[in-house]
Amino acid sequence: MQPSDEDHDKARTSEDVGLKEPTVQDGSAMWRIARDSKTLDLNSSYAYVLWARDFAATSVIATVDGQPAGFLTGYIRPDEPTTLMVWQVAVDAAFRGRRLAARMLDHVASAAPRCTHLETTITADNAASIALFTSFAQARGATVERTPLFTEDILGGGHDTEHLFRIGPVAHAA
Repeated sequence: MQPSDEDHDKARTSEDVGLKEPTVQDGSAMWRIARDSKTLDLNSSYAYVLWARDFAATSVIATVDGQPAGFLTGYIRPDEPTTLMVWQVAVDAAFRGRRLAARMLDHVASAAPRCTHLETTITADNAASIALFTSFAQARGATVERTPLFTEDILGGGHDTEHLFRIGPVAHAA
């Protein structure tokens, strides 16, 4: 007998989802998830380990039943200390459909209460990220300004233009 969609949804809700600051031990899992996404600009495994060390307070790793399932990396902009810049968001294919990206974004934004704005860059063809950040803005009662930030001629190598999504002011969840 095949499990029904309802049974599958019940199994998802019984999973133990964790959200925590990444540690250097999580860096290799973050690299693997980024690599396997086939959509993110992949950095070296060293970069993810370093990120987990130096920007853990503004980043998060999601686990499902103890297994690394996704990550979000961010930082407070040095020239704008009330702006949280979200650099990468990825969810392992095996764990998609559980709203992990939205949970991670809410978690990091809530952990930065002095931030009144959130920024990220997204290419025009990344519908999932556009939906994620637009939904976040709507839930927080914020506006979204979209402008080209890093154009193809700046990025080179055939990289599509990265559009800046500036969201704010952000109401923090209670």
